[in-house]
Amino acid sequence: MVKSSTFGALDRRAAVKALLDNRRDLLVVTGLGSPSYDVFAAGEHDGNFYLWGAMGGAAMVGLGLALAQPKRPVVVITGDGEQLMGVGALLTVAISKPANLTIAVLDNGHYGETGMQLSHSGHGARLDVIAQGAGFPSVTEISDLEGVAAFRDRMHDLTEGPRFACIQISKDNPERVLPPRDGVHVKNRFRQHLGFAVK
Repeated sequence: MVKSSTFGALDRRAAVKALLDNRRDLLVVTGLGSPSYDVFAAGEHDGNFYLWGAMGGAAMVGLGLALAQPKRPVVVITGDGEQLMGVGALLTVAISKPANLTIAVLDNGHYGETGMQLSHSGHGARLDVIAQGAGFPSVTEISDLEGVAAFRDRMHDLTEGPRFACIQISKDNPERVLPPRDGVHVKNRFRQHLGFAVK
């Protein structure tokens, strides 16, 4: 079953901006490509860790960060294509039970970085159902800004995770807004934000 024609109408940039509104001490890991552009467009922050490669690895980077920083809320903001490539990571996140971790997938049913081909979710695969089957105690499907706003404060809860949110966005592909691409700079800035010395 192809879902793409009726997939979502939510503007991705507006959704991410709303999700990160009043972010406080939230730590953000982005999947490669459009989610990085969206997070950067929502407002540059030293607590943003942009992944420029390692497709499929965003959830695992977020898991490691959440386990290392249990008193800080952590959100991974990624796309359906990136998360589908690392779908097994959802199993590892679920059994690791990081109470401070949220995985938020911007799902437009397409591979936005390679030509807008239909992704598996565009063909009907349900990432929210996969996350539920993996054992996530909290799974939410969001299709409007009211839903984003209702979910936003839950990301700061350090007891109910891991949480999974599938945000149904439109397939529109806004202009790229590029965050810093220097990996060493991003790493060192993030470490300093966490209070670690940079040598």
